[in-house]
Amino acid sequence: MLMDLFDRLFPINRSITGDGVRQSLRILGEIVPIKQTEYATGTECFDWTVPKEWNVRGAYVKDSQGRTLIDFKENNLHLMGYSVPFRGYVSREELMEHLLTRPDLPNAIPYMMSYYKESWGFCVEHNRLPEFTDEWYEVFIDSDLQDGHMTLGEGFIQGSSKQEILLSTYICHPSMAINELSGPLVQTMIYHYLLHRKNLKYSYRFLYLPETIGSLLYLSQYGEQLKQRVVAGYVVTCVGHGESFTYKRSKRADTLADKAAIHVLKQSGKPYTVVDWNPFGSDERQYCSEGFKLPMGSLMRTMYGQYPEYHTSLDNRSLISEEVLLETIQMYIDLIETLEANETYECTHIHGEPKLDKRGLYPYLGGTRTKEEQRQISFITNLIAFSDGHNDLIDIAEKLGEMGKELNKPAQLLEQHGLLRSLNVERYNTQYDLVN
Repeated sequence: MLMDLFDRLFPINRSITGDGVRQSLRILGEIVPIKQTEYATGTECFDWTVPKEWNVRGAYVKDSQGRTLIDFKENNLHLMGYSVPFRGYVSREELMEHLLTRPDLPNAIPYMMSYYKESWGFCVEHNRLPEFTDEWYEVFIDSDLQDGHMTLGEGFIQGSSKQEILLSTYICHPSMAINELSGPLVQTMIYHYLLHRKNLKYSYRFLYLPETIGSLLYLSQYGEQLKQRVVAGYVVTCVGHGESFTYKRSKRADTLADKAAIHVLKQSGKPYTVVDWNPFGSDERQYCSEGFKLPMGSLMRTMYGQYPEYHTSLDNRSLISEEVLLETIQMYIDLIETLEANETYECTHIHGEPKLDKRGLYPYLGGTRTKEEQRQISFITNLIAFSDGHNDLIDIAEKLGEMGKELNKPAQLLEQHGLLRSLNVERYNTQYDLVN
């Protein structure tokens, strides 16, 4: 299903506004419910303003013999993003001023855009420049750039708590695989999994936004509420390629999001790298800005800018792997299950060790134990020993070299017997949503 979905989405011309975004959200909406909200051109979001809406029907460059040299229909990366409408004949000299290439990647069509300065341009493989030998060329760009809307997509699952886990991905790039579609595909599958999971502790919010300005727009509307509710979150991007994982910490670096992600990666046995937050990258720049300081990290594979095909036509289906996508989905699910299981407990029996056998928590008979029996005894005794109101289950699991979620059931069992008391914030059943 993943690659079928990829094949439907890949040809769509997405930008920060326009019908391509809406069409993509409708397709993803066949898998999970995604609400689309429109914000008009001119809407202010802090230091930024929603631009005009851009849509394209076609664009090409023909030589003097009428041969098509560049065609938007063959690859939507050929047209510079937000190119204004244009029709006419231009000289070779003028055309060259509007042709954009990557000399370092001569076989690639570069991804270029001009959102806030009206212009037009075509992107082409650098090694094709010798083909442009005529004196005059026909240029045709059938586009609209006019007042319209920016579209934000959002999904929400109500848990038993008003506290939220936030997942955010962007949906604003044209035909690229790792740097565009891997994020929405993985996030949608996580969303689909959680829709069918019962008894969620946290509520979950899923954002599908134009990168940078989309997150700024959302924060301008709901940032203060997110500050009160989000306990952990992740920007889902660049998750479809590479043998290892990369985790980018939140700006605060010591949040529950960071702790849980690094714990799960360590226990997974998969190769991984942890990098500190920096002001380059994706929407974690906005979520972690000083006005919000949300606990938002980013769990990736090969991250943006770290592979040569980045922001070019070479970032295509050949680079993305369904196996890697599925592995990433499972890593996120393990991360979420760890967050769901995590609690902070306080041991109620502080004068020596409690007698466990009389509570049925320890075997009456001594002798050789199976590995599983030894493991469960270890869980119980360590939970009693280290549940001091400060260590949570992840902390204790780190001491044992186990996944935090494995301690959840033993902890609940001890709680049932009155030996542990949860210190987590009370949960709420009130229905709510930031977007009404």
